[in-house]
Amino acid sequence: MADNLDHSWEQIRLALRNSVGDRTFELWLAPLRCVCLDGETLVLDGPPEVAAWARARYAAAVRSAAADVLAHDVAVSFACEQSPAPRPPSVAQSALATPNPKYTFEQFVIGTSNRLAHAAALAVAEMPTQAYNPLFIYGPPGLGKTHLLHAIANYVESFGGGLDVRYATAEQFTNAFLAALTARDTEAFKAQFRSVDILLIDDIQFLERKARSEEEMFHTFNALYEGGAQIVVTSDRTPADLSGLEARLRERFAAGLVTDIASPDRATRLAILRKRADFDDITIDDDALLVIADAVTTNVRALEGALIRAVALASLERRPITAPLAHDSLARHAQPTAAAPPPTIPAIQTATCQHFGISQAALLSRSRGAALVWARQVAMYLARELTDESLPSIAREFAGRDHTTVLHAYRRVTSELVHNPTALADIDAVTRLARAAR
Repeated sequence: MADNLDHSWEQIRLALRNSVGDRTFELWLAPLRCVCLDGETLVLDGPPEVAAWARARYAAAVRSAAADVLAHDVAVSFACEQSPAPRPPSVAQSALATPNPKYTFEQFVIGTSNRLAHAAALAVAEMPTQAYNPLFIYGPPGLGKTHLLHAIANYVESFGGGLDVRYATAEQFTNAFLAALTARDTEAFKAQFRSVDILLIDDIQFLERKARSEEEMFHTFNALYEGGAQIVVTSDRTPADLSGLEARLRERFAAGLVTDIASPDRATRLAILRKRADFDDITIDDDALLVIADAVTTNVRALEGALIRAVALASLERRPITAPLAHDSLARHAQPTAAAPPPTIPAIQTATCQHFGISQAALLSRSRGAALVWARQVAMYLARELTDESLPSIAREFAGRDHTTVLHAYRRVTSELVHNPTALADIDAVTRLARAAR
């Protein structure tokens, strides 16, 4: 029952996002959680000020989204019904991200390609400001930079003795800052980002050529550093290569330890696959793991994606996950060769429209019809799987959506691949069309 409720709430959240738009959803509705479905009443809770504001302004939108998903009308109740009249929550507070509890140091697979980055991140978590400050981790997408940031946050929350740690992507930092400017709430924004003991900023390259946000990051960095706080930053490039950032900010990033994460070697790839299989309780032959580890060499995300597709094919064809099945799965979703570059996001979008028989305008629209939502999520999933673009970059290609929409789409499609044979057929078909159009 709880699983069904959780699934329904995720679908209601998606419908709400499509209804009110990404920014409004992230600021005022994302922090809400579903407590229960009590008869015909959906009971929600969240941070008191956020929940009270959502109750006052967005209760009708929640009821409409819930009715669409549950196929019948429901009442919506908030646990804060007896709270005083609401006032708008701080835009900075409502935009904060929550560390993923699955991303821990124990779940991070250490290899020659990431050993120094892992050791530095662990040292920072154990001894903030005493080891490396700032710590700057760089490398291509999908290699574990975000995992390490979340691992630091989770470690500090468990063993940090009450230290205040804040995680945010550079895009979230920017959106929260711009929202604060609009709401004339910059002091609350500064309090949220400058009063912490540890600040973790992901994908700092997003700030390139965003002058006002970059200026705010510069002052935030200085305030934290001079106040004795720990700062950890990740990027897809070294500080010196972030030419779109001002020199003074690049110099501050380079003043501490700068370390990279590279593509995993064969032994590390095999260890990653084994750990993921154990974590998901997947029964798989060692020979099948070797086939996947030898075929997928680019990044951890692609490696785990290949494993999920093998699991999906095994479920579809009711076969054990052996080396022949792994070969079949890889052949159906062949990796591009060096001579054949991966498809672009526009090519993936065009292929998606062709396969599902929809227009480009419909794909990029705010429509929340089930067929369009699925097509859009397939396109987002493949944009993340087949390109090296970051989540914010992919989101911008889908009519300026938020990166969390892409992440939700990726997770939903990944889940469907394991349980829904049609999902695998859709992914295979769109992939072939996108690559044929290169």
